[in-house]
Amino acid sequence: MKKILTQAVVFIGVLLLVVACASDKKPAEQAIKAAEDALNGIRGEAAKYVPDQLKGLDDTLKAAKDSFAKGDYKAALSSVKDVAAKAKDLKAAAEAKKAALTKSWDEMSAGLPKMVEAIKSRVDILSKSKKLPAGLDRAKFDGAKASLSEITEMWTQAGDASKAGNLAEAVAKAKTIKDKAVEIMTTLGMQVPAGAKS
Repeated sequence: MKKILTQAVVFIGVLLLVVACASDKKPAEQAIKAAEDALNGIRGEAAKYVPDQLKGLDDTLKAAKDSFAKGDYKAALSSVKDVAAKAKDLKAAAEAKKAALTKSWDEMSAGLPKMVEAIKSRVDILSKSKKLPAGLDRAKFDGAKASLSEITEMWTQAGDASKAGNLAEAVAKAKTIKDKAVEIMTTLGMQVPAGAKS
C-alpha cells in the first residue's frame, strides 16, 4: 500500500511537472515569435546604423531559441521577454543615427566640393606659374597634386555610397577627404575655411 502511495505521489509530481512545462511552452513560443517579428520589422535600418545593438538582441533571441529547443521554456521566456520592447528602442536609436549621419553628409556635401574646387583652381594657377611661392617646393606641390586627384576620386566614391543609402561609409569617406583637403590647402598656403578646421 505504501509503495503504491509513493508511486502515485511520484506520478502526480511528474504529471504536474509536465503540465507546468507545457503551460510555459505556449507563452515562450509566443514571446519568441513576437521578438522575431519585432526585430525583423527593423532589421534593415538597424543593421545599417546600429549593428552592434542589433547583434546583442539577435544573440538574446538565439539564446532563447536554444533554451526552447532544450525544453527549458521558462529560461526561454525569461531571456526573450524584453526583446520586443528593446526593439522599439533599437528602432529609435537607428533613426537617431540615420538623422545624425544625414545631417553630417548634408553639411559636408555642401562644403567639401567648394574646398576641392578651390584646391583645383590653386593647383591650376600654380601649374602655369613659372615659379612656386616661397615655402613650397616642387616635391610638396607634386604631392599636393597627387592628393587632389585622390580626394577627387574619393569624393565620387562617397557620393556613390550616399546614393546607395550607405550614409556611414559616405560620411567616413567625407571626413577623410576633409582632413586631406585641409592638409593640401595648408601645404599650398591657402586659407582653410573655419568650418573645416574642426
